[in-house]
Amino acid sequence: MGSNGESSGQVVEWAVVGSDIGPLLLAATGEGLVSVVFHAGEEVRDRALGRLAAQLGARLVEDASGRLAEPVRALEAYFAGGLREFRLALDWSLTAGFNRQVLRELASGVPYGTVVGYGELAKRVGQPGAAQAVGAAMGSNPLPVVVPCHRVVESGGGLGGFGGGLETKRRLLALEGVLPQPLF
Repeated sequence: MGSNGESSGQVVEWAVVGSDIGPLLLAATGEGLVSVVFHAGEEVRDRALGRLAAQLGARLVEDASGRLAEPVRALEAYFAGGLREFRLALDWSLTAGFNRQVLRELASGVPYGTVVGYGELAKRVGQPGAAQAVGAAMGSNPLPVVVPCHRVVESGGGLGGFGGGLETKRRLLALEGVLPQPLF
């Protein structure tokens, strides 16, 4: 087997790490972090890995080269309250077009401890009538937490939807000081 990866197809390394919001599946290509999956118990992990292998046409291996060391460290620092901005290499290959444009704007333009409305984010990417499409882009975000879709809320003050569940969204916003910490 070619260990350089070029001739034998792409290799994606993965690991499941614990966090304040439950186990997260992280996956990275040679280009960078490509996927973060919430609630990564065995069943969710196996389904997500199958999808990744198909989407990327890749061979998946458990964290073999340490490619995930920096993303793991960054997420640990974030959940400990010591990291406010992720500066990780990201592989955007699981998103394209409008969704990628919206997610890149979100990653660069909505800092820690702030929120943005779906409609406002649509305006920022030059599509002022596309609030619903922004919602769909958030739902398809392959890199939640790192690309902070939890910071996108309804203009009337509602939380909006969230792929990781509303309780997870509340906890992330509380961690960033946007919402009060839950009482219990």
